[in-house]
Amino acid sequence: MNWKLKKFTDLKLEEIYNILQLRNEVFIVEQECAFQDCDGKDQDAYHLFLEDNSNVVACLRILKKGVSYDQVSIGRVVVSKNYRGKSIARKMMLKAIDFIRQNLNETEIKIQAQSYLFDFYGSLGFKKVSEEYLEDNIPHIDMLYKR
Repeated sequence: MNWKLKKFTDLKLEEIYNILQLRNEVFIVEQECAFQDCDGKDQDAYHLFLEDNSNVVACLRILKKGVSYDQVSIGRVVVSKNYRGKSIARKMMLKAIDFIRQNLNETEIKIQAQSYLFDFYGSLGFKKVSEEYLEDNIPHIDMLYKR
């Protein structure tokens, strides 16, 4: 398995397709949530993803300050169903946090977390900064990481 971190413009067409395929597989089909995944923010993002035999099995995107929030943000965090329970999401988030701190020189990261993942993100240092709300009929909470 191979980790990659690329700006949108550096992604190969096949990588873009595989990232979108995984996001649609989980967010739209598995979670039965009709929403606009291609929101125009991918072009301004860094994409961190894990490949296994050229298949994207986990990914997230990192958005610079001002794209979604006043802080840098991490979103579209997803792991393929067959790869869950192997700490891939934790490793991926730690890689993203490290990249943001080391390469973007940022100390705050905001996320919009699905509420059932509150403890997971909390274990990485994120703190609750909003009340629970519905986003696309799924309970969410805003969380902030400060270092």
